[in-house]
Amino acid sequence: MTHVLTRWEPENAVFWQESGKNIARRNLWISIPCLTLGFIISVMWSMVVLNLPNAGFSFGKDQLFLLAALPHLSGATLRIFYSFMPSLFGGRKWTTLSTAVLLIPALWLGFAVQDSTTSYPTMLMIALLCGLGSGNFASSMANIAFFFPAAQKGAANGLNAGLGNLGVSLAQLLIPIAITLPLFSGLGGEAQHYMKEGLEKSLWLQNAGFMWVPLIAVATVAAWLGMNDIADAKSSFAEQSIIFRRKDNWIMCFLYIGTFGSFIGFAGAFALLTKTLFPAIPVAQYAFLGPLIGALIRPVGGAISDKIGGAKVTLGIFVGMIIGTLGVLSALPQQGAGGSWPVFFASFLLLFTCAGIGNGSTYKMIPTIFVTLAQRRAANQGDQAIHKAKLIGVKESAAAAGFISAIGAYGGYFIPQSFGMSMKYSGGPELALYCFLAFYVSCVLVTWFFYSRKHAPMPC
Repeated sequence: MTHVLTRWEPENAVFWQESGKNIARRNLWISIPCLTLGFIISVMWSMVVLNLPNAGFSFGKDQLFLLAALPHLSGATLRIFYSFMPSLFGGRKWTTLSTAVLLIPALWLGFAVQDSTTSYPTMLMIALLCGLGSGNFASSMANIAFFFPAAQKGAANGLNAGLGNLGVSLAQLLIPIAITLPLFSGLGGEAQHYMKEGLEKSLWLQNAGFMWVPLIAVATVAAWLGMNDIADAKSSFAEQSIIFRRKDNWIMCFLYIGTFGSFIGFAGAFALLTKTLFPAIPVAQYAFLGPLIGALIRPVGGAISDKIGGAKVTLGIFVGMIIGTLGVLSALPQQGAGGSWPVFFASFLLLFTCAGIGNGSTYKMIPTIFVTLAQRRAANQGDQAIHKAKLIGVKESAAAAGFISAIGAYGGYFIPQSFGMSMKYSGGPELALYCFLAFYVSCVLVTWFFYSRKHAPMPC
């Protein structure tokens, strides 16, 4: 099998049915587990911080919030660069390399947590390296965008991102189980011991990193052997950087902070926030459910948007997120007492659901916007110019999708940090939640004005 595709015409119905569809699907189904592992590495700390005190570490609450948030800060920054890599080096080559480097933070975390004298700066460095996993999203989405025709981009992007996002809930479901078991016997290191309710408990916190190493190795080999580079998808940074001059690129960055930024930020903060506000709740049994719903429903958001338009769906989900935030505010304990855990949990599930649908709908909007802009610029210049404009629009939308994902991912840092600062300076999360509420209102207004109203400048 040749790994470089010299002819790629997904909009050609004959080509698509004869060979294109199978090739695109193979690349998609290899991309998904690579991206899933990336998200797992990026959120490991959300579970590890809950157990650091039991492993003998004495970090403060604000330090723990920072450890949970830092992978999203570094990951968001890396996404800015990762978004251009598939077009510079090829999707197959970059997917292989970006998956392989996940071994570094997975192994380092596994060794570091076995020694309770490991310094906080070292832990911060490992947390920053875990951002390599989050960076993979930008390159993965930019790469898969090239493989599918316009009519299927919403569903394809939804599957890639949605099942990739599943890594968040898989990490939060499986890590609490794995760290209670001697998975690797003596090879994985000794257990950590602590007292709880008068009984000695054992913990293998190193499993949080070590358990993913074999899967990362397999995914790396699969990407190298089974994926493709598209010759026509190659473009220089200068060609791709035109997106920085497109107004809609920055508007979609703003909206994606509201969808994916909320998804990944709440995923990183929910467990520690619950442990702080409702200490009697066994949060490890529930933390994975919100990210699971948000990940699984993302492809639904993309598929619905393929049928009725991404802007309409995006407008609706931001209204839902306003309702969810108000629900969280109504359920908070006052002066350390009261509060409603069922309402608190249900409201967060609504936030995760809306964010997941919105992740899919915004990624339907992006290719529609950039291809339409390119076609408008080529209007009345003939069929050849229109065809070239479509290719330019696809390249721009791929670069924009990666860059927009980078800016949106900063929510994964700012949301946990906002909760941490709100708790530190006011004693509760209310200030942070009121800021989120105002932001979601602004997202409703922006979506309506630019994309969903009757005479919007870019209906999509």
